[in-house]
Amino acid sequence: MSRLRIDRRSPTLWTATFANPPINLIDAPMVLQLQKLLTAAEADEQLAVIVFDSADPDFFLAHWDIAADPASTEALPLGPTGMHPWLDVLVRLARLPQITISALRGRARGAGSEFALATDIRFASRERAVLGQFELGAGAVPGGGPATRLPRLVGRGRALEILAGAEDYNADLAERYGYVNRSIPDAEFVTFVDRFAERMAGFDTRALREMKAFVDTVTLPPAAEFPPQMNAFWTSVARPETQDRTRQLFELGLQQRGDAELHLGRYLDRLSRPESGLEESGPR
Repeated sequence: MSRLRIDRRSPTLWTATFANPPINLIDAPMVLQLQKLLTAAEADEQLAVIVFDSADPDFFLAHWDIAADPASTEALPLGPTGMHPWLDVLVRLARLPQITISALRGRARGAGSEFALATDIRFASRERAVLGQFELGAGAVPGGGPATRLPRLVGRGRALEILAGAEDYNADLAERYGYVNRSIPDAEFVTFVDRFAERMAGFDTRALREMKAFVDTVTLPPAAEFPPQMNAFWTSVARPETQDRTRQLFELGLQQRGDAELHLGRYLDRLSRPESGLEESGPR
């Protein structure tokens, strides 16, 4: 698995590490590898906990590879949900019998944020983690279900603020909003996540799964809520104005390891708005 390294630390605990240089973009090969991981986890009766982390301290999962041919994802096999391959990953991830943890050091925007939202628990490095749903800033509708998951976590008003504002959220603000469970100093981060995961992995697996199933029953959204959002995403990215804004982002350095990706929320202010004739002067 070139983009996803699996460390089976014990029969009850796995770590899955994202490693897709230069900035951990999500692409078709990564989706395929995630589908294989989910299939293995679904069939493993001993496994209790999966930790997702990153080999890159600046990027957990940057976002979707916008430059990739959409046909490469559409060619992937559908999973058991019968949904678009990315939605299949997110829905199955949320419904795994295991406890899943996103160990967020670095940026998780767009589809990267969608992945983190589909995991059960999100811990964030205070100095390194940045989350956000930047799609509206480029004229696109988020397609992976954050409009469904965020309101259940942070409430309606804050969900609209996150989605419509398209800004970056540091770990402390994300914790205050409920976007993540906890913000942890980076010097303590790895030790904290390991200790928490190992503690859970040492409990009775059957009891852990039964408990999670009860929580899932009252908290997980119906799978039918997700496909309309993906349809809206594809419709929105086909609009000329969205394609123009995306082109501008690439000219500013999108998907390159540099300031634009490190501070993407600010760089959205530099996009021209042809419908209003205005152009902002950022980044702030």
